[in-house]
Amino acid sequence: MRAVLTRVQSACVSVSGEVIGQIGQGFLILLGVGQGDGEAQCLKLADKLTGLRIFDDEDDRMNLSLADVGGEILVISQFTLYGNCKKGRRPEYLAAARPDVAEALYERFVSLCREKGFRVETGRFGADMQVASVNDGPVTLVVDTDLL
Repeated sequence: MRAVLTRVQSACVSVSGEVIGQIGQGFLILLGVGQGDGEAQCLKLADKLTGLRIFDDEDDRMNLSLADVGGEILVISQFTLYGNCKKGRRPEYLAAARPDVAEALYERFVSLCREKGFRVETGRFGADMQVASVNDGPVTLVVDTDLL
């Protein structure tokens, strides 16, 4: 699994002009599911992301976690994180999981984050979404379970 995590002051997602999810301070997570991903990758990624200490403490050091600041999470499905741009000008997405597998693991990831006590909002799997955020820092990390 792959995630692009951005620390945000706020973020929201809309479908057809209707806001379907929004958060205040926290994480905007773009989540991609790859071929061969399963429960183990989902658990590993949820643990890693929700435990990251990337919020500033009183000394302006990134030392506080999402739980420490009472942060929220907005998760957006993003199969394009598995795009391959090596050949030509049009990416291919053969490394992305099939939609049925990807959706189940996306929902599982969201459940794991909620089970950890976080308020989690989501986009709509497979929909054309518009995502807006006020990035904080900016702090943006790319996390791939193959590299953990």
